[in-house]
Amino acid sequence: MPTIFVRVFKTPGLRKKILFTLGILLLFRLGQNIPVPGVDYRSLTQCIKESSGDGGLFSLINTFSGGALLQLTIFALGITPYITASIILQLLTVVVPRLEALKKEGQAGTAKITQYTRYLTLGLAVLQGAALMAKVQSGGLFGTCRVRAQIVPDTSILRTSVMVITMTAGTALAMWLGELITDRGIGNGMSLLMFTSLAAGFPANLGEIKKSGHLLGGWGEFAMVIAVGLGMVWLVVFVEQAQRRIPVQYAKRMIGRRSYGGTSTYIPLKVNQAGVVPVIFASSVLSIPSLIDLGGDSASGWARWIATNLSRGDQPIHLTLYFLLIVFFAFFYVAISFTPKEVADNMKKHGGFIPGIRAGRPTADHLGYVLNRITWPGALYLGLIALVPTAALVLFKSNFPFGGTSILIIVSVGLETVKQIESQLQQRNYEGFLR
Repeated sequence: MPTIFVRVFKTPGLRKKILFTLGILLLFRLGQNIPVPGVDYRSLTQCIKESSGDGGLFSLINTFSGGALLQLTIFALGITPYITASIILQLLTVVVPRLEALKKEGQAGTAKITQYTRYLTLGLAVLQGAALMAKVQSGGLFGTCRVRAQIVPDTSILRTSVMVITMTAGTALAMWLGELITDRGIGNGMSLLMFTSLAAGFPANLGEIKKSGHLLGGWGEFAMVIAVGLGMVWLVVFVEQAQRRIPVQYAKRMIGRRSYGGTSTYIPLKVNQAGVVPVIFASSVLSIPSLIDLGGDSASGWARWIATNLSRGDQPIHLTLYFLLIVFFAFFYVAISFTPKEVADNMKKHGGFIPGIRAGRPTADHLGYVLNRITWPGALYLGLIALVPTAALVLFKSNFPFGGTSILIIVSVGLETVKQIESQLQQRNYEGFLR
């Protein structure tokens, strides 16, 4: 590994890309600590210390923003609106014929869809920023804080609009920084920004566990959390890299005097084909009931029941629904992202077939059968991983840094970034037969 690091920084082009990426990430982290205008930072700091900071509707956004949401910074929303917009456009591509046609046009169509994603990102940022400010002004974001009404002293429409516009501009700037990393850095810009936000919360959470622990002065709980975290990292790497390889044989064809085909390959079907999308979908659906709380205390019994059982993440009903929704969305997303009939038609068009399976409809049925079988363990794995932070909160009475969506994203982005750096190293350090 030290040799690889030396090779990376000895390569001028790759070194420049890595330093540029680190500079952009540093700028992004700086913006996550600059509060928006109109916030009383002393009262906000006091509320963060006194309250658990359970935002209900905004818990997932706060995770993706590295804690910037609770601090009401210019990057409070982070790139969560972009993630949501990307998922929505991906789903609409299957439903809307116009978007499906754009997807098939190649690079020009992809650029057009990217432009639509940017517009939708700004719209979602405005909605999420307005909902966040309504939550802050109603006192729902820091429900146990004594000075929560002083966080935003001026609640006029003009001041609120300025704060929402500032957060929306911060989202647009974060989106631009991510695209800069993709174009001029080592690539995968949006994922790296998300990786940075999630990893930034690890030291504070680990310090809190050490501070609140009782075994050996807190070192006992600290060691247990580190051991469990390393075990989860191993499990996530194992499952994320696991795949079922469907063998494919291409028939040999003679065109003129040349023969084409006759090769053997495979179709890699990942165990976790849906990635982290089902967790995001399930969290978004379960966060909708928290909107009822935006206006303050509600006297209706059904609203209190929803606020007690659905808006709180440690309730059995919430946990059960969360697990079932993750399993459902795992199958749903796999069904729309991987079409066995389309894959079978492409194989038949190019003379490919699965040994022992006839081309066409039997191939599509076989792929669908295998995909359903391997999606079950992937969906159950996602559901169990997502429940780890809640279980740790009950056991350790503190946030668990190695769990749920965070560990999935960090491991996936880390593996993808390492692969990209290795591929660029191979391009620049290719050795032939003669040295």
